[in-house]
Amino acid sequence: MKRRQLMGYAGAGLLTAMGGEWLTHLQANAQTGNSLSIQWLGHSCFLFTGGGLRVLVNPFRPGGCTAKYRPIRVTADLVLVSSQLLDEGYIGDLPGNPKLIFRPGVYEFGGIQFQGVALPHDRRGGRQFGMNNAWSWRQAGVRISHLGVPAGSISIEQKTLFGRPDVALIPVGGGAKGYNAQEAQQAIQSLNPRLIIPTYYRTQAADDTCDIAPLDEFLNVMQGTQIIRSNTDTITIRPNQLPQTSAIQVMSYRF
Repeated sequence: MKRRQLMGYAGAGLLTAMGGEWLTHLQANAQTGNSLSIQWLGHSCFLFTGGGLRVLVNPFRPGGCTAKYRPIRVTADLVLVSSQLLDEGYIGDLPGNPKLIFRPGVYEFGGIQFQGVALPHDRRGGRQFGMNNAWSWRQAGVRISHLGVPAGSISIEQKTLFGRPDVALIPVGGGAKGYNAQEAQQAIQSLNPRLIIPTYYRTQAADDTCDIAPLDEFLNVMQGTQIIRSNTDTITIRPNQLPQTSAIQVMSYRF
């Protein structure tokens, strides 16, 4: 595996100490721009482009639930990793030498503050699969929360740290390591995001070993919520065009 440049570790205690004051600072000082491009690269992997920065979250090595997705070989300035499992944190094939953040804490890169919050990766307090890093930041004027793939619930303190996301990327497929449809619904009720992008669900990329559910199970649970469907793997978001009440954005993967 290539050696990567690692960002400094601020420490989880700093998150609690700074709380809402840090979020206010984030809103006031983060990079802004006209629009944010979000590209779905499969599973929980997304590329966020805007404000002069390319941020990649959760690159993976194809196999199991990701067997027929293309390998992740996009260029990025910064890579955020939710865990060091191969379906959420494989960086061996990435081109160039992007900065890498893989621990919870508060970081600054490219004029943007990034916050990593630890959530259990299983329903046993992290004793089975360890902890998952959820990420929050503001890019091109859009507040983003990528939860990674947690199975543990969001505490009141963590909800305060997240604030209300403009865009929340939330796993919905269940299995042993991530939210099922009902748990995803609870996370949405807690965060109240304007736009919900479901992640980590079974698609035609999966092989027979995949144990997560298809997207329809989540959409059935969320009946009554507006669904926006795109026939492409990339959407463009402008801050002044976000819905005021929660809507679900379903993206397509180009096999």
